[in-house]
Amino acid sequence: MGRDARRLKLDTLVRLRWLAVAGQSAAVAFVHFELGYKLPFGACLAVIASAALVNLWLSLRWPASHRLGEDLATVLLAFDILQLGALLYLTGGLQNPFAILFLAPVLISAAALSPARTVGLGFLAAGCATLLLFHHRKLPWGTEGGLELPHLYVLGVWSAILLGLAFTGAFAYRIAEEARQLSAALAATELVLAREQHLSQLDGLAAAAAHELGTPLATIALVAKELDLQAPEGSPLKEDTSLLREQVERCRSILSKLTSLGDDQGGFLESMSLRHLIEEVVGPQRSFGVAIEVVCTGEGPEPVSRRSPGLLYGLGNLVDNAADFAESRILIEAHWTAHEVSVEIRDDGPGFPPEVLLRVGEPYVTTRGRGDDGSGSGLGLGLFIAKTLIERSGGQLTLSNAMPPERGAIARIVWLRTSFEEKTAITTTGSVPAPLTNPESVPI
Repeated sequence: MGRDARRLKLDTLVRLRWLAVAGQSAAVAFVHFELGYKLPFGACLAVIASAALVNLWLSLRWPASHRLGEDLATVLLAFDILQLGALLYLTGGLQNPFAILFLAPVLISAAALSPARTVGLGFLAAGCATLLLFHHRKLPWGTEGGLELPHLYVLGVWSAILLGLAFTGAFAYRIAEEARQLSAALAATELVLAREQHLSQLDGLAAAAAHELGTPLATIALVAKELDLQAPEGSPLKEDTSLLREQVERCRSILSKLTSLGDDQGGFLESMSLRHLIEEVVGPQRSFGVAIEVVCTGEGPEPVSRRSPGLLYGLGNLVDNAADFAESRILIEAHWTAHEVSVEIRDDGPGFPPEVLLRVGEPYVTTRGRGDDGSGSGLGLGLFIAKTLIERSGGQLTLSNAMPPERGAIARIVWLRTSFEEKTAITTTGSVPAPLTNPESVPI
């Protein structure tokens, strides 16, 4: 979760770079045309255009909601430092007052990337500033020959930039880290409280069930014992009464397990196989007129996960969304290997509109509206919460449309098997069905 919280959002980085491109273009144009100072105008525009081309490539390559990995984010921020360094080289080096902008990429890195990446980018910015201290073109100025500031003054600017990199980088990192820790603590507290409430409800239901069923079970046991004593040896009635007494004892055993759920955290209700997880999610949707087909295939034992209300809600919301837009059919394909578990949900509806697909999964971005009743529903929060809960369980959710000539939306969730089965405790014999040993397709 901490690693995901650090990930830079592509849209944020693209917007900031467009702002930098606009500012750099305006500054260069103002100096060249309005002030009439001589500067390598064409070379400056080429450097600025390189940043614009990178932005266009990023926008075409990934959707705006894409979260950048640390490697790519580091490369892009390093490019920003080098691009600014090249522009400053053409326009006076550290004598240019905009040299202070070396701080911006390092600040972004401190807030979103690991300390090691931030230190690396800080050294890169410091290296560029040091090179510009000695190698640069003259600062464009109105007088003949340009303007040369005293070397001691430029050395002071260089020192200020280095100190600013160190101080503001460390400050931004501490503020961002405290915010991440607070967010993680609040999320953990929320999960713990929800779990405790769930367990308390189970304990209360178990106690009520044991109390209500105890008396009729005792009566059934007494009657079964009397019938067993009266039945002749070897008669079919003798066998039936013996079976009835065995089942009564089994009911008592189950009630005993229910009443001890608060003490036995690895009970048979705590874990569920992948097939049972999907069936519990799909079950409520089967009565709404849309045919739902579930196909499970796998290599080796079927994965078993701890029962998670968050995961059940996340998957349930995706199935509910598919049922709302499907015309007649939903296909759910689950597959597992020794290293990975995946679930794919397909419908035969219209799919995501292109303008929504880029940002779907963000809050207040919705695909509803064609049949909206105007009640204000369909704000996109359900899909946002589902995406968050699935990612919190260790899964990665990808939303897309089917390739023509097929139609419909596709939601694909992938977990590492170790992440899916993490913290699963199976201690009660017979509490989980035997795993599949045949990798053939098994429709539910």
